[in-house]
Amino acid sequence: MQDVLKNLNAAQREAVTTTEGLIRVVAGAGSGKTRALAHRFAYLVNEAGILPGNILCVTFTNKSAGEMRQRIRQLTGDSDAGYICTFHSFCVSVLQEDSHAVQYPKRFLVLDNSDIDTMLQTVYEERNLTLRHMTFSRARDMIEIRKLFQEPDYYQDMLAMPLEGLREKYLSAAAVEDIIFYGYLYQEKRCFGLDYNDLIKFTLYLFEQDAGIRLKWQRRLEYIMIDEFQDIDELQYKLMCVLCGYHRNLFIVGDPDQTIYTWRGANVKYLLDFDKAFPNCKTIMMMQNYRSSPQILRAANSLISKNVHRIKKELLSTLPDSGPVFFHHAESAEQEAEWIAAKIAELEQQGVPYQDITILYRAHYVTRTLEEVFRRRKLPYVIYSGAQFFDRKEIKDALSYLRMTAYRDDLSFQRIVNTPKRNLGEKRMRFLKLYAEQNGCSLYEALHRCLEDELFRNTKARPFIQLIEGTAARYAGKPVSEVLGILLNRSGYEEMLRTEGNQDRLDNLAELKQSIYEYEAACGEECTLEDYLSHVALFSNSDTSERRNAVKMMTVHTAKGLEFPYVFLCSLCEGVFPSVKTKTLPAMEEERRLAFVAMTRAEGGLFLSDNAGRNIDGSSRIPSRFVFDIDRLLLQYTAELPESLVAEASDHIRFHQRQLSALAAGPSFSAGQRISHPIFGDGAILAIDREASTYTVQFDDIPTPRSISFRVRITPL
Repeated sequence: MQDVLKNLNAAQREAVTTTEGLIRVVAGAGSGKTRALAHRFAYLVNEAGILPGNILCVTFTNKSAGEMRQRIRQLTGDSDAGYICTFHSFCVSVLQEDSHAVQYPKRFLVLDNSDIDTMLQTVYEERNLTLRHMTFSRARDMIEIRKLFQEPDYYQDMLAMPLEGLREKYLSAAAVEDIIFYGYLYQEKRCFGLDYNDLIKFTLYLFEQDAGIRLKWQRRLEYIMIDEFQDIDELQYKLMCVLCGYHRNLFIVGDPDQTIYTWRGANVKYLLDFDKAFPNCKTIMMMQNYRSSPQILRAANSLISKNVHRIKKELLSTLPDSGPVFFHHAESAEQEAEWIAAKIAELEQQGVPYQDITILYRAHYVTRTLEEVFRRRKLPYVIYSGAQFFDRKEIKDALSYLRMTAYRDDLSFQRIVNTPKRNLGEKRMRFLKLYAEQNGCSLYEALHRCLEDELFRNTKARPFIQLIEGTAARYAGKPVSEVLGILLNRSGYEEMLRTEGNQDRLDNLAELKQSIYEYEAACGEECTLEDYLSHVALFSNSDTSERRNAVKMMTVHTAKGLEFPYVFLCSLCEGVFPSVKTKTLPAMEEERRLAFVAMTRAEGGLFLSDNAGRNIDGSSRIPSRFVFDIDRLLLQYTAELPESLVAEASDHIRFHQRQLSALAAGPSFSAGQRISHPIFGDGAILAIDREASTYTVQFDDIPTPRSISFRVRITPL
């Protein structure tokens, strides 16, 4: 056992040793919050004598949970690390122990996206639906929205309704959304499967319905600790409130300035308003930063101070001064990439290894020019969620299935023709190679011609050919992600990995699908299968020998929780960062938090840049408002910005902010009210659409009504 209080600062020590009651720790970036959590767990075990099995420590990813368990075991010397897990993993533990109370077996299935897609496939086939009615991706989103918001009591059908009753509800449904939704619920119940939403819903239901089970878990969990509390959603918050209802020992850690997942349901109000929900709570501020230089922190503090909805705080560096934070304005995306490449070359000449340098960006599509320049300059780089990813077996297999659909090439054929097993081993492959050589055809064509040969009668060669031919005939015009989903499902590849219990590989395939979604979003309608395969070949064919010492490239979301000696934050342009999709004041604050997260990844060197190129929509780029949010004295500009550009940017930012404020304020007028429009003249408001932030106005001199945005200045009559 280690001395768990050794080398802790005052705030960390207070957090570790305050064992009783409700405690909120507001921990800034790089302040050692994970260290404090691990040491507090160890303090409870080593010094207070609490059993690990009576402590719940919640993290937000399985990876974080694994790292936390390792830290705690080193501190306690105990192999028992209690409940150190995600909310979903904890719910699995509850439901497995008390599954009888919800009439589910202990060995229920926890469904991932692949399982969900398999169920959807069954529903689509039974009810003659196609992907033109709704893609699997849209169907999954629709199901989640209905479960969380539109039909939050859906689980009662799964629990109370007999299987045949649920099937009848599914078969009697007429609307496509209803067919898919109730068909999915039926398939879930049929195989005793639960998705991530179900896990928390069922657990909350169990605790609500059975006071004995609820009290058992409340008593067992004497101490509850929750990391990354700024990312908690409504269901997780409700579960937390139930679990701490007996001992009232709840310890939460978070940073409201790092809330960047509201699109996944995270709500920062639970952290900000914790003291209102629990008036007797104690708040501990952990502001000492052990990661970044004073110059970096001063710039980051200046940026985030422009957010209104936050807990006012300033990170304080414990490190010595380093160089200034640089900002460079380039005339084009290529010139920006050249500047970044030149700076990296300078750092390398100064003895900084490439692997200590990371380039961060808001979206993947901005890397194209960077990659071109880096290849030209022969600078080694790795795109995270990109290049290193393509070395993994399951990723190569998946891409080979795509290539077979488009090209039928021998390399792809040899890789996946017997994966999963189709009884096409070495003997049959030797026959095909010989046949192909003698007849001047591809291996795929050789197999196609030899299907009736006695040698291939007892194989699964025919279903393989049918899969490739069928997919190839139908893939034109379909999203690449959809084509891949069909191939992995119908080939049995994902089923093979599930049978093997290889969750890591399944997770990697899910990540591949996500990267394709992002690529499709960036390319729009012009993304074809051939385009994607050409794009991805640039990664998969790159020289892997240099990757150990290579510049890292990744999105800011990917970089969350990581740190790097030198960071380049590029494409700080309006419409890129903040994203053009930012339509509300809360969304703009989240974009600013995302920029703050990016800046606080840097330890010793931070370089900001933008370019005067064009956005995806064709509009001209101007520097991001986040550059101007930072006190001018805290940045070293490589050259002063032209006054005309500053004026243009100021006008744009001021106008856009006014628009956001108007939309946030909501309607100023009511239906039936007479108004005057600066262009269309006088008229009457017929209706108000709060979701679209528009008035429907019938103007006196225009025969048909018009939809008018809240942001336009209209006056009452």
